[in-house]
Amino acid sequence: MPTRPATGQPPRQLFATTPEQRTAQARLRFFDEGDRPSGLVGEDVLQSWMRCRRRHEDPRRAIAFDPVTPSRLHGALARNRALLEAAGPELASMEGALAGTDCRVILTDREGVLLHVTHHPMAPQQPVLSSTARLGVNLAESVVGTTAPGIVLSTGQACTVDGGEHYFDSLRQVHCAAAPIRGVDGRLAGVLDLSVEARRFGFDAGAMVGLYATVIENRLLARQSAGHVVLRFQASPALLDTPLEAMAGVAPDGRVAWLNAAAARLLGPLPAEPLARAAVRFFGRDLNGLLRLAGGHGAQALRLGSGLGV
Repeated sequence: MPTRPATGQPPRQLFATTPEQRTAQARLRFFDEGDRPSGLVGEDVLQSWMRCRRRHEDPRRAIAFDPVTPSRLHGALARNRALLEAAGPELASMEGALAGTDCRVILTDREGVLLHVTHHPMAPQQPVLSSTARLGVNLAESVVGTTAPGIVLSTGQACTVDGGEHYFDSLRQVHCAAAPIRGVDGRLAGVLDLSVEARRFGFDAGAMVGLYATVIENRLLARQSAGHVVLRFQASPALLDTPLEAMAGVAPDGRVAWLNAAAARLLGPLPAEPLARAAVRFFGRDLNGLLRLAGGHGAQALRLGSGLGV
């Protein structure tokens, strides 16, 4: 509770009550006092601060947001053509939905190199994003410290970083939310990010970026599955053809090659041992049985190996 000093000065707040106050208190304890401010910022942000501090980085130093060389950017764009093609419709849809806001949509590759960014008419009023959100800039944590895309690149987990939660002081006006996009190999293929400067998001940016990242990931998985039988299923048929549909790729040898996140929740994670990935174990049918099922018209009922009906 507030206390009033004997000098008659305004009361001093003993406990942080706003997000900004909690973050300021966390920075004071972490950077100035060397304490671990658990509970004041998220564990993902705190772990990122610790990784950055191990690099002996001064949070007050200026960051040079230099793009990678033109040849490296050209190579990154070429290597990530499938990702860019899969993301294209959703990037356009996001930018249309966000046209009335100051937000920018950002897509990076698995190394953090920026492949796409919204060209925003408010750029002159966004000096930080104008320097950071440029094609070829590397947003990896090792380059620009704690940011939402940097944390996703380091951990593979979606996160939101607000204002002073950024490691470097120069990014304290930025708020960002990012989510991973994975390929058929299960590895990170890219990161989708929403960023805004000098104000908080007026909506749940984490939920929005996660939704669009899921759609992009599902489309990328399908594009990368030439030669696979791609199954789409859910416990409720109403969820088919939505971001919540489960997807699985079955290889010509009858083994399940990959699952998207929704499928992993229904079937469990894929075993590391290839011999344990037989389609019949998961779907109650071998490859030929699944092909016959797929030859029917419309969605077909199937009893999974677990007994669950989809």
